[in-house]
Amino acid sequence: MAKTRPGKRDVDSYAIRGTNKVVKAGDCVLMRPSESNSAPYVGRVEKIEADNRNNVRVRVRWYYRPEEAVGGRRQFHGAKELFLSDHYDIQSAHTIEGKCIVHTFKNYTKLENVGPEDYYCRFEYKPASGSFLPDRVAVYCKCEMPYNPDDLMIQCDECKDWYHPACVDLTIEQAKQLDHFICSEHGYDEDVKKPHKTPFNNGKAELKRQKK
Repeated sequence: MAKTRPGKRDVDSYAIRGTNKVVKAGDCVLMRPSESNSAPYVGRVEKIEADNRNNVRVRVRWYYRPEEAVGGRRQFHGAKELFLSDHYDIQSAHTIEGKCIVHTFKNYTKLENVGPEDYYCRFEYKPASGSFLPDRVAVYCKCEMPYNPDDLMIQCDECKDWYHPACVDLTIEQAKQLDHFICSEHGYDEDVKKPHKTPFNNGKAELKRQKK
């Protein structure tokens, strides 16, 4: 655990200016970016401290967006995906703009509605080496891509594998109307119907949408 520096004292919480929200160690926060037209930075508060003049600073562990990491944003990265880095900083608490929730990947896929404050993380990222943990994840479909929770997928009734509609020559609307699906490797019978689902979700498949 980081030690408090001379002239500093630990603070249990910090009230975000202009709001009724209180930040504590362990909370995830949105922080003002260096450029006004950029998305807010996302960090996890590790420690809060104040000096003798009551200036409050926070030690944060940064989350990176896919486009900020080596390799950039890829097809399987969801719009709300973040990577937990080993990059730490001390920042003025005044740069905190709000709170957010960084879910585990599995919990995120179970959300009924995805709000502006909802994000998820399934990888840790080391900026110095450009490496990820874990270094491999399950892949699905003919395209052999990891699951993107923003995308609709349908399950084959026979092999139980998951497919993107476009990869099996279906539109999103056609896929939503299916009651059953059998992939080309196991034959396709349009008269056989089965409710379709998405990975990690036992309900009817739907596209996840961000709240406006």
